[in-house]
Order: sequence, then C-alpha cells, then structure tokens
Amino acid sequence: MAQKQIFQLKVTLMYFDPVIWRRIQVERDTTLPDLHDILQITMGWTDSHLHHFVHKRKIYGEDDPWTFDRINVYDDVKLDDLLKRSQSKLIYEYDFGDSWRHEILLEKMLSKDASGRYPVCIDGENACPPEDCGGVWGYERLLEIIKDPEHEEYHDWLEWLGEDFDPAAFDIEVVNECL
Repeated sequence: MAQKQIFQLKVTLMYFDPVIWRRIQVERDTTLPDLHDILQITMGWTDSHLHHFVHKRKIYGEDDPWTFDRINVYDDVKLDDLLKRSQSKLIYEYDFGDSWRHEILLEKMLSKDASGRYPVCIDGENACPPEDCGGVWGYERLLEIIKDPEHEEYHDWLEWLGEDFDPAAFDIEVVNECL
C-alpha cells in the first residue's frame, strides 16, 4: 500500500467561543517554517509577531540567540517528524504578547489527489481576530463593544477595525488564492 502523502489538519484558535477554525490539507513533509506561512494565510494573521510550535513539551522555532538552548531550531523539522498518526496534536503559538494559541489536530492521512494542489484550505469558520487587540480577553471585549453603538468606545473601535469588519466572515476563496 502506498504511503499517505497528505495530512488533513484542523487548526483551532484555542480558548475562544465562537470557535475560529480552519481545515487544511498539506503535504506530510511540509516543514514547520512552511506550515507557519500556511497558518498565517489560512487564519488571516499578518506575520507581524514571533511564533513557535510546541510538541510533547519541546519548543520548535526560529534560531534566536536570546532563546539559548530552550528552543529546537525548526528549519528542517517536517510535519511528519512530529505527527505520526491520526489525532496527533501540535500547538502553534503566534504573538507572544497576545498569546494566540492554535491546536493543530491531524484528522486523517490521505492519498495525494493527482489533480490536487497543496496546500489547500477546505473549510473554516469565523474571522481571525485583528492583530494587537489584546489576546482572547481583548477580542472578546472588542466584540462586546462593537455590538453596542451606545458604548463610549464603539466609534473608536469601529474606526480602528474598519467599518466592514465582520467577526463571522471567512472567505475560503481568498485564502486559497493566497496559498
């Protein structure tokens, strides 16, 4: 039997309701730096902050002289080096100030579709929080404020967000064009 070449991953922004998630398919030998780029696009982040991955209490990230030996340089680490079977998990943390933690779940392994293009986002729900909004707590507060036009900070937040911000929006076509 041929080895399954594609990993179907469910990426969920942790500690948030309503759930913000994406389902993506990537090649099993995708490196962690490439996965970081894929996650930035599929979630809707702007790659403005530091990040790392955590797997079985080991931290994987960019080479940084300030981290000394606490981090495993991830340049050559591939997804299939860490995720060995369905239901295996990996954590991706983006923006250490806001601490956006994402659970990456290997849902299943698939055969490569000859006509398929990878990576691809196949599903998802809800908009990514805006950068620098204060993490989960800050985003929850922001959402409460923009529901109440009478709130004293309503107009300030709406101006900062842009009037067309919709927390329920997710445009899979735009995501896949960018991938």
